[in-house]
Amino acid sequence: MSNQPIGVFDSGLGGLTAVKQLRAIMPHENIVYFGDTGRVPYGNRSTHTIARYAGQDANFLLSHDVKMVIAACGTVSSTVRDLSEKLPVPYTGVVLPTAAAAVKATVNGRIGVIGTTATITSSAYKTEIERIDCNIEVFQQDCPLFVPLVENGFISPDDQIAKLTVERYLKVLKDKQVDTIILGCTHYPLLKQVIGEYVGMEVKLIDSGKETAIYASKLLKEKGLLNTSEKEGECRFFVSDRTDDFSKVASIFLHSNIGDDVQRVDIQNY
Repeated sequence: MSNQPIGVFDSGLGGLTAVKQLRAIMPHENIVYFGDTGRVPYGNRSTHTIARYAGQDANFLLSHDVKMVIAACGTVSSTVRDLSEKLPVPYTGVVLPTAAAAVKATVNGRIGVIGTTATITSSAYKTEIERIDCNIEVFQQDCPLFVPLVENGFISPDDQIAKLTVERYLKVLKDKQVDTIILGCTHYPLLKQVIGEYVGMEVKLIDSGKETAIYASKLLKEKGLLNTSEKEGECRFFVSDRTDDFSKVASIFLHSNIGDDVQRVDIQNY
């Protein structure tokens, strides 16, 4: 048993979808979340810069004595391959658990992957899927406008901007007749309804935040690090830019109001 918190970081707000899933699966765990809102997005940065940012984000979480670090960021998970080797605690990104879930879900062996430009350029999901099953065909599509859509609240299935953007990016995957699509950025589950209505209900949408939360739960259990307390876990939120903006949008991701319980940190110090 360990009552130390789980550390979660993302380039901004998207990782809150993973926090939501962690709270649902492990309601007694304490969580420390860091959103690098001052340097978002990571998706159009160089690999070197993303690695530096990820190292600072992880170091900040370690300063809070976390028992595990989760990179709830598709870009970091896809481009920074050696982060686990540098950390003294268990670590996971979103790629491995999400790819495994997609392979398990597909019937026709045709999987689509959507993500930021950096995620798609890395081909990390494609590589992991083909490592698990070399017979599966993988079709990739970057969707750079999805993150700003979500963070500006354009997520309703009735919103014409959201619908047209989804159609613009996903037509190629629909034409390829994929039966499974990986939502390779933790922002994307908030567009799940819009995406689902466009590609059809028969296409399975794999939520990277959910699959990562399930994987984290199994890993903590294997290592004897689960919090067995009956007390509801607490969440602490930190950002690298304005706290008021974070609080407003966080309610969209968590479906709950976090109030003013957000602190700003100078991430450059880590």
